Amino acid sequence: MPVSFVEQFNQLPIKGLCQKAKEASELEVSAALAKDNLKLKDLAVLLSPRARNKLESLAKSSNRITQQRFGKVIRLFAPLYLSNECINNCVYCGFSRDNPILRVTLSTNEVVQEASALASQGFRNILLVAGEHPKFVSSGYMADCVKSLRNKTPSISLEVGPMEREEYAPLVHSGAEGLVVYQETYDRTVYAKMHTSGPKKNFDWRLETPERAHDAGFRRLGIGALFGLSDWRYETICLAAHAEHLLRRCWKSQLTISLPRLRPCAGEFQPLSNFNDIDLVQAICALRLFLPDVGIVLSTREPANLRNQLIPLGITTMSAGSHTEPGGYTGAGNNNLHYTERGNIRELKENTKGSETKATGQFDIADERCPKTVAKTISDLGYEPVWKDWDTSILPNEKEATQ
Repeated sequence: MPVSFVEQFNQLPIKGLCQKAKEASELEVSAALAKDNLKLKDLAVLLSPRARNKLESLAKSSNRITQQRFGKVIRLFAPLYLSNECINNCVYCGFSRDNPILRVTLSTNEVVQEASALASQGFRNILLVAGEHPKFVSSGYMADCVKSLRNKTPSISLEVGPMEREEYAPLVHSGAEGLVVYQETYDRTVYAKMHTSGPKKNFDWRLETPERAHDAGFRRLGIGALFGLSDWRYETICLAAHAEHLLRRCWKSQLTISLPRLRPCAGEFQPLSNFNDIDLVQAICALRLFLPDVGIVLSTREPANLRNQLIPLGITTMSAGSHTEPGGYTGAGNNNLHYTERGNIRELKENTKGSETKATGQFDIADERCPKTVAKTISDLGYEPVWKDWDTSILPNEKEATQ
């Protein structure tokens, strides 16, 4: 059996790497910038305060490598939230079980309705998102949702609670090609404090998820950390080490990384650590130099002006026009809303057809521009917005595959 990242993670010299990220000299920064193949130690150097003095050089190198490996294209996608039901208590999340919010799970017909609205805006790449709740969001429910969309949506990825490899296989067979799972934080101590109950408490189980997904047949994998929970240099180094491992272990799948920052949500959780705009730029550029062939995803958590400026610095994929509540694009599901508080369900008696009440979102969006405007901005910056880069029709049929 291949060595899992959990085993490797437990042996990483993280303390020493973080120390290097704080104390690296300008000479070490220059040496790291001159290298073609960086080690984790070099990445740590490029995250240091001294590297901040060479941020322009770092940005130019990141731009050059990104264009060399990916061209001047930006892949566009939209999240489609299926359910905000959840059995986990995650202190920072709007969907957390104990938050008294309006919840709903869309029917497959409502999912099709939402996807059709996204298709009318140009999207051919959709990320299906749901909280973790076995009663509402089972593997069978997810498979039905994927099947209902696969004939009209070329690229379907999932961001749902971790599953066994055997549970992922039917989702791949149904037409899902990608799986996204963020570790949230790689700091075990902080992780334990943030996840107080529910299956998400299991740090190692979550950390091994991309490997199970790869073995089940997903051709795209996405990982990331939620910045604002722990020291940003620590998170970046661990995220990079995780990506490096997956490039070797999960070689059949394309890999993307993401650096989402905490946004306001139900529960009003405040970030535990600072991660400002300059830190974000430095982290993106350093990761690009360390991981030249890995896609970098930028969500609508970031404001429009900053997103525009980040595009040339290593970004390859962006969301646009996002809603983080189920039914956000069409109002689907609004007639089946209910409150939950501390796991108890209370029906909404006042909810009637035509009501303006809607499900609660996971977090607030910062970039509220419509997809058409985002695509035009990408074009104005000299890049090509790509709505579709994959179709199942390019796969060989079973007869051709056996010849």
